[in-house]
Amino acid sequence: METTSTPAPRRSTPPWRYAIGMFGTSIPINVIKGSMLYFYVSVLGMDAAVYAGVYTVYGVIDAVDNPVFGYVSDRTRSRWGRRRPYLIVGALLLLGSMIALFWVPDAVVARKTGLLVAWFATFAILAEASDSLINANYGALLPELFPAERRRALANSLRQGLQLIAMIISLGLTPLLARGVLGCDVAYPRCTDPTRGYELLAVIYGMVATAVIIFMALGIHENPDIVEEERPRFVASIVQIVTNRYFWTVGVVSACFGAAMALILGGLQFYVDHSLGGGALHATILQATVILTSIGFLALWTILVRRYGAARTWKIALPVAAVSFLPLFFANNLFTAIIAGLCVGLGYSGMLATNDLIFARILDHDAATTGIHREGIFLSAFGVLGRLSAIPVSVALLSLGWLFGYHSGDDPGTQAGLAWRVYMSLYPFGLLAIGAVISRFVQVPADTQTGVPTTPTPVGDMKETDQ
Repeated sequence: METTSTPAPRRSTPPWRYAIGMFGTSIPINVIKGSMLYFYVSVLGMDAAVYAGVYTVYGVIDAVDNPVFGYVSDRTRSRWGRRRPYLIVGALLLLGSMIALFWVPDAVVARKTGLLVAWFATFAILAEASDSLINANYGALLPELFPAERRRALANSLRQGLQLIAMIISLGLTPLLARGVLGCDVAYPRCTDPTRGYELLAVIYGMVATAVIIFMALGIHENPDIVEEERPRFVASIVQIVTNRYFWTVGVVSACFGAAMALILGGLQFYVDHSLGGGALHATILQATVILTSIGFLALWTILVRRYGAARTWKIALPVAAVSFLPLFFANNLFTAIIAGLCVGLGYSGMLATNDLIFARILDHDAATTGIHREGIFLSAFGVLGRLSAIPVSVALLSLGWLFGYHSGDDPGTQAGLAWRVYMSLYPFGLLAIGAVISRFVQVPADTQTGVPTTPTPVGDMKETDQ
């Protein structure tokens, strides 16, 4: 008598195990985005225009490598899964490149326009490429591991909360630790080695992040059924993605958000120094305020997502986030800056709670209509637009020299305070205002796990249900 074997049930991944990976991925990139500009321009004295030029090139290179990483990951079939090998390799590469980025030899520092620029370009590009390799795979796992939107929203909220905790450490504490506890502030005459604190933190942060990413990668359970699927083809996938309306609507909106946050992360220490007249402690307090506020408001936005759906809540969060940056322009001391920081936390947490869920909806729709799971290359294609946000960031940085005479820590000009107010408030507001306007015309697929058809529904007209 023949017997029919029953396939083993798919092992599920606990949301917390996946979410903790965000803690590891966030620490290195936030240290880089939050301190790299200050370290090279203010501490090492690199001209801001030179920095902007290198940053533009590195953004373009990073945009190009994103879809390649996603494509290779989607096509991988191994006993260790599609994503796990790249998460582990990427973590180790990021560890080495991050340490090198902040541990600059004295002989290199002395050559400000030669070796220093080459050193910065080499390890900034390598660090960003490593981060792209990690996030192309980590982000692609969200829709695969958690197909139902309610469980997906839980996993996303957990990981965003852990990201914010990582930001408290990597952004909030870094100015105080690097410029006070482990090192000294370049503004003080008795400071003989202002780089020491950043060097030590790069090692500490890098090792912690690598350990967490590997721990996460070893505990996830990818969908084994995908192994039997047709492997996506690169050219065909790229053509289909760039002709997909979601790519040019949601992708541009997300890029506006990414560019706005890049401005905030890179400019905060300058803003505190020049616009508020504070120091490292004030920078830590202000960053911690924004992040802690974001953690609190993230719970509120998550409730709104569960009640009204990701699409409608995303549409609300965009204009809120845009307006939230304006109070920073009017702050003139730590107290008023903290009030402004509360506003930023409200808008930022709204985008954290919704943006990735919109991406996940689009990935679900693509898999349902094509029969191929190519989350890696699709998400990385979105990442191309996000990485190209380095261009408006570079233009904003260059404009400080053109409009206000700010060039570097050695040559700040006479309007440095106004320059960094504009950089931290008006520029992010403008970018997110563009994103908010575009979102009014955006359509996203309905939640395919609720039985709702996958035909796109206008965001403003959606009546969403969750299982």
